[in-house]
Amino acid sequence: MSALRISFASALSAVVLASGLALGTAGPAGAATCPSEAYPIAPHGGEAHWKIACTSKGVKVYGWVQDTAADGRCATVTAESDGGPGWIDMVQACGSGVRKNFDWSIPGTKAAKVWLRIIDTD
Repeated sequence: MSALRISFASALSAVVLASGLALGTAGPAGAATCPSEAYPIAPHGGEAHWKIACTSKGVKVYGWVQDTAADGRCATVTAESDGGPGWIDMVQACGSGVRKNFDWSIPGTKAAKVWLRIIDTD
């Protein structure tokens, strides 16, 4: 991954902390506790919106990711558990204007690490 792409990923890795909104590093830097919400925008290729809600068994992470550039790359949202049993999932939107919804239940935790990034498809 080039230094420029790492910089973009760093700038776009949004995590919502109990005290407010913060930007993380490439990949999950911190966990968002429920309830929380984020709307990160990648200036060169994607945007997303997600909410994290508490459930009786863990957290629910739901929202969408959209590719906003015709550049052969994809916008992705990845979520992983923060504590509890290991859990990770990812959804990707490829092609300008393509939007994908996601709705994940993560058991055994009250926090999740969620981030947006732009990836090459090759």
